[in-house]
Amino acid sequence: MHYKDNQILEKKNIGENIKSFRIYSPAIAGAALPGQFVILRLHERGERFPLTLCNWDKDKGWIQLVVQEVGKSTRELGMMGEGEVIMDILGPLGKPAEIEKWGRVICVAGGVGTAEMYPVARAMQEAGNEVTGIIGFRSEKQVILKEELEEVMKELFITTEDGSVGIKGLVTDVLQKLLKEGTISLVYSVGPLIMMKVVSEMTREFAVPTVVSLNPIMVDGTGMCGGCRVKVGDEIKFACVDGPEFDGHKVDFTELMVRNKRFQEEEKCALERFLKGGKDGQ
Repeated sequence: MHYKDNQILEKKNIGENIKSFRIYSPAIAGAALPGQFVILRLHERGERFPLTLCNWDKDKGWIQLVVQEVGKSTRELGMMGEGEVIMDILGPLGKPAEIEKWGRVICVAGGVGTAEMYPVARAMQEAGNEVTGIIGFRSEKQVILKEELEEVMKELFITTEDGSVGIKGLVTDVLQKLLKEGTISLVYSVGPLIMMKVVSEMTREFAVPTVVSLNPIMVDGTGMCGGCRVKVGDEIKFACVDGPEFDGHKVDFTELMVRNKRFQEEEKCALERFLKGGKDGQ
């Protein structure tokens, strides 16, 4: 069967307000590497927004994107169906994850950061590492990719804030216990900024190298808008072109978290207009 570039092949509800899309994009699938992302524009009037590659098949030509419907564009994508075509998908972008044989690797993810972590965890396991995962959600309704992660990890811990499944608490509760128990070669973390900040502070105490993926702060994705500017040590970096992965012990999370709230009001207004106007509301 002949598919159009950027055509949605499969759409699944995999969690509360979380959808998985398989999209026909052979050029991106053929070049994709763990840790990279794409930029989508749904239609002529749509904004550009980034999503990390969750999976891909070079032979069949599809990429998998996981999206949580939060703002205007992600909700609009969530309304699209199988067979529809996304106007633009640019990628793969960003520097790929640094994959090598580290030893014991702990992968820590929060929410839909789990989808971003999956290809990295898989590549770490294929490189001969002993991979342990810690994934955290508000409740059982948001848990995603459990089976996929169990296939590439020696051990997987699930935490929920309400205790509806797994361990009641936060990912950092489990991480602290593992740090105290034994030798860890590397911690890889992706998710909300506050989570990555606490993870990095915690691993610094144990002198464990820590990589954070700053996907959540990206806007334009090409280094032109400056929205993903971040201070790393004594240098200014851009997450989309210099990252998205950085040394968690060098990232200035305090400054980053303050600046990342800058466009909250505009995002809220855009969502409200969209909800009032329907699928094409602006």
